[in-house]
Amino acid sequence: MNEKKGFSINGYGVFIALVVAAIFITSQAAMGNIELITVLVFILTVAAIPGFFMVQPNQAKVMTFFGSYVGTVKAAGLRWTIPLFIRKTISLRIRNFESSQMKVNDKHGNPIEIATVVVWSIDDTAEAVFEVDDYLSFVTIQSESALRNMAISYPYDQHEGDQIALRSHPKEVSEALILEIQQRLEKAGVKVHEARISHLAYAPEIANAMLQRQQASAIIAARRLIVDGAVGMVEMALKQLSDKDIVELDEERKATMVSNLLVVLCSDKSTQPVVNTGSLY
Repeated sequence: MNEKKGFSINGYGVFIALVVAAIFITSQAAMGNIELITVLVFILTVAAIPGFFMVQPNQAKVMTFFGSYVGTVKAAGLRWTIPLFIRKTISLRIRNFESSQMKVNDKHGNPIEIATVVVWSIDDTAEAVFEVDDYLSFVTIQSESALRNMAISYPYDQHEGDQIALRSHPKEVSEALILEIQQRLEKAGVKVHEARISHLAYAPEIANAMLQRQQASAIIAARRLIVDGAVGMVEMALKQLSDKDIVELDEERKATMVSNLLVVLCSDKSTQPVVNTGSLY
């Protein structure tokens, strides 16, 4: 069932017409001229009054007639329609939904806690009212279900190359989450404007172990950078000694120099220098 425009006209024009009709009826009654036309005008005037309704900005009225959907009115202001139409108010305003913190397993099976914030609004009023029993409850349940399904598709941390992870790729994860939720809510006439992870953490039972793992990964990365820099500095030192013909070193002395430089450059603590007061050999 798709939304369609319902019948309604400007209520102010109808109101003026009813005022004129009331004046006419009053004048005829004052003169004692109670004719058939006067009675008919009076009946139509009274019957038309229930047809007035007000539509607020970003609001819609879904109308039915003896159980059949006859259309939706979105034009703001005072409107008038056939009095027999039953009208149900539905908001078109943008809304926020924040899920509860859920415990799920990521792609690698690690238990994590995750929650999301979804920004949404009603796009098709007919589907929202008639396709689902309660669209507010539907949005809540389906959003949490989509978040759970999305969380098990990605790892918490990035361990391999350009692998997309929940913590390191918020933009890509957000786009995937929007797509997942929109596919589930489309049948309810809901449009998802934004969906982002609002809470992400390892579950308490493995948080300490994963923190140690992250620290170890950071130490390894830092060591790798230090070693790369130290090797470059040693290479530069040997090249400059050779180019400027400062000293001739045999292979054994070069190995000793390389060893000493790497110890100095890669050590966690400052080294104590030993001054050679004798000959080089």
